[in-house]
Amino acid sequence: MDSKKMFHSGISFQDFVNMDEDSYKEKTLEVFNSIDFSDEFVERIKSIDKNIKILICAEIWCPDCMINVPVVEKMKKMNKKIEISIVNREGNEEFFKKFSKDEKVKIPTFIFYDEEFNLLGTFIERPRIVKEVYRTGNQTNIIVTMRKYRKGEYIEETLKDILDVLKY
Repeated sequence: MDSKKMFHSGISFQDFVNMDEDSYKEKTLEVFNSIDFSDEFVERIKSIDKNIKILICAEIWCPDCMINVPVVEKMKKMNKKIEISIVNREGNEEFFKKFSKDEKVKIPTFIFYDEEFNLLGTFIERPRIVKEVYRTGNQTNIIVTMRKYRKGEYIEETLKDILDVLKY
């Protein structure tokens, strides 16, 4: 399947959260409702002046998805030039494999396209700062960082990584 067809086969954020009726939906909406980007980031989001399509490979039960998918939905709410489409990993592994280093599809995977579906870049699983802590191998730092990450304390790091990919 090509990128355009994959994008058009996806669902909205609202449909995504409605795939669950309990704690996954609750946690995802809690993260979404708690997002309060700094003024600097709000201005950067609003400065996006080209149509951006974000294809998201995600599952509602995934803790990284519950944290990071709401970030792009919040961006979309702030700038109508941003469109998102969410597809399940299951059944779409072949398409998403090419975006991972080891051909294991990590979720969430965000693929950014311009309006002609030219690839702009990707965001995979977690923000760069969290991945860097993992690379150090320091278990204490990893545990502390993951606790903060799971509480949503790195939301702006996710946003920063996305805006860096988009060059805004």
